[in-house]
Amino acid sequence: MSHESIRIIHEEHTTLSALLRSLDMMVKRGPVDQPAAFFEVLRAMLFYIDEFPERQHHPKETELLFPPVAARDAEAAAAIARLDQDHARGEAEVRELQHLLVAWEMLGEPRRAAFEQALARYLAFYGEHMRLEESVVIPAAQRVLTEAEWAELDAAFAANTDPLSGKYPRDPVYDRLFTQILGKAPAPIGLG
Repeated sequence: MSHESIRIIHEEHTTLSALLRSLDMMVKRGPVDQPAAFFEVLRAMLFYIDEFPERQHHPKETELLFPPVAARDAEAAAAIARLDQDHARGEAEVRELQHLLVAWEMLGEPRRAAFEQALARYLAFYGEHMRLEESVVIPAAQRVLTEAEWAELDAAFAANTDPLSGKYPRDPVYDRLFTQILGKAPAPIGLG
């Protein structure tokens, strides 16, 4: 049986994975001959990560999905303990990337390697995080959650408004962010 919240979690993971691939591709390519546009879109991408996965997606997992699953499935409980730690440190890691990006932009090429190394660690961390959620937690949730718990999760995740997913009406508040990322980032997330 499939639930709306699982579909939304998968969609949000897919969108974030595409954004992270685009971010990695941009960094590998470098600023080339348009450093202002390059750093502007990277800042927008990091802001997106902080604004949506960190503030909408993760809190719902931590508050609504993880507790009942951890209480009823020992294998998932161990994974959830790790995922909760990831959620707790995720915002700090994004802020560190934002700081390192500004250092690269303001202080030049000598600061590029620090950003690239931190980004590589973050990409590996986030990839493993999503893999653990999808391979351990979601299957456990499908086994142990009640219909009432699914209804609560479905309603909570349906309230998410990720502007990059293409599934929601454009929110004027986030139009500039949406335009920056989609207009300037390379595929798979953007058109640039």
